Amino acid sequence: MTQTVTRLYDDYADATAAVRDLEALGIPHEDISILGNNAHGLHGADDHGGVNDHGDVTRGTSTGAVLGGAGGLLAGLGLLAIPGLGPIVAAGWLAATAAGAGIGAAGGAVTGSVVGALKNAGHSEEDAHVYAEGVRRGGTLVSARVPDGDVARAEAALDRSSVVDVTARGAAYRESGWTGFDDQAPAYAPDEIDRDRASYGRTTTRL
Repeated sequence: MTQTVTRLYDDYADATAAVRDLEALGIPHEDISILGNNAHGLHGADDHGGVNDHGDVTRGTSTGAVLGGAGGLLAGLGLLAIPGLGPIVAAGWLAATAAGAGIGAAGGAVTGSVVGALKNAGHSEEDAHVYAEGVRRGGTLVSARVPDGDVARAEAALDRSSVVDVTARGAAYRESGWTGFDDQAPAYAPDEIDRDRASYGRTTTRL
């Protein structure tokens, strides 16, 4: 049997460090996934060029890129736009599941549900909504499918970086009137992400 362990990070560098720690444990990159907000266009010189100002994909993303490259998960990062999230960089099974049939489309936002993908992976509906909203507001999600016997080691690897307390973050979102992730809502603009992060004492990390 396997379980899915997931963490949300405000800092993209923390998320990529967690991915490398998981791979160092011997977890295959096809069992790891990363979804990172790219509204600021920080994840590579050319990545943001495939998404227009409205968060729509203007350059196709191959299935191979979304599923991860031969050099490890981070070598296979691809550019996507998922409804409600806007422009993201992503790789792995969770991104592929959330994107659904839209993977590899020549243009337009891919279709699918990140909340549905997280619920199907075993997360509660409440946590799935907070995870998705966290990415919408500038965060990065790392998720791994691991055998039951490896759950503790995987969690320890994920927790070596600075993780978001999902319960506390969800409560903070709700205090501001948020009721759940809405894939029909407009994606956050960079200045909105910066203001939101400042309220939690975080700033956008420049790569």
